[in-house]
Amino acid sequence: MNAVLYVVTVLIWGSTWLAIKGQLGDVHPTVSIAYRFALAALILLAWARLRGLPLRYPLRVHGQFALMGGLMFSTNFVCFYFAEQHLTTGLVSIIFAMSLVVNMVFARLFFRRSITTKMLIGGGVGLLGIVTVFWPEFQHFGLSSGSGQGIVLSAIGTLVFCLGNVVSGKTQAAGIPVVQGTGYAMAYGALLLVPFAAIFGDGALFDPTLKYAGSLVYLAVFGSVIGFGAYLTLLGRIGGERAAYAMVLFPIVALLLSTVFEKFHWTARDLAGVVLILIGNAVMLMNPALLRRLTRKEIPAEPAAQAPADG
Repeated sequence: MNAVLYVVTVLIWGSTWLAIKGQLGDVHPTVSIAYRFALAALILLAWARLRGLPLRYPLRVHGQFALMGGLMFSTNFVCFYFAEQHLTTGLVSIIFAMSLVVNMVFARLFFRRSITTKMLIGGGVGLLGIVTVFWPEFQHFGLSSGSGQGIVLSAIGTLVFCLGNVVSGKTQAAGIPVVQGTGYAMAYGALLLVPFAAIFGDGALFDPTLKYAGSLVYLAVFGSVIGFGAYLTLLGRIGGERAAYAMVLFPIVALLLSTVFEKFHWTARDLAGVVLILIGNAVMLMNPALLRRLTRKEIPAEPAAQAPADG
């Protein structure tokens, strides 16, 4: 089941960039993001209501929902949007992939989980693979033209997202189901986006075209309800330090889709980077006992010497 959740997260988040393209136009992105999470929240909470799931929680728990919404479904998206005005998508992906390391640190600080050698090796190999794939963009990077500001915004967005992981982990540990917790958090996130949309949303309020409306529905239903639902469930089961490897892997899915829809041409460097990412992924998710068997040959014990018989 965890493998299915992992694959769903990677495939859906790797495909959302196609839908995001459909959101670019007359409507400001902050307004579109608010629509996305408002619609996703409505779907999740309506589903919970139809299923008869509990929807009443104390004010203290709603405070946790609001905090999670502000971190995962509001502030981080605004940071990444403005960061991409100064940096290429590849560079932002490299910085966001660092959430793997940040989640390891946070898992240690907030959940007292140990950072194993397997995590360090798998994470390190995966990050090396991401840098290899996007090396040309990294190579031409400079601190001019606001690039430094883009780095800071991307770093803040990554840190904020990882803090949202911590809040989600805490709510799940307290027994709050993913459906209700995510639904309320997305509702608060959409609400907190309203000031950003009011300040920066200088375009149209809505685009009635099929392209815009269809991409909005895809991002709300698949990218948010299913994608975040799968990721947050996985986070509660295997921990943020392992679930976050999806952030390293989903840009590769985006490149594969770009090959089909945008005629992306692969190089030997791209293939090498993908191989490194897949190796890191295998190490990160591998059963520890299996990893030990692969890295250490068991030496059979010598049979005990028999005592000489009397007589």
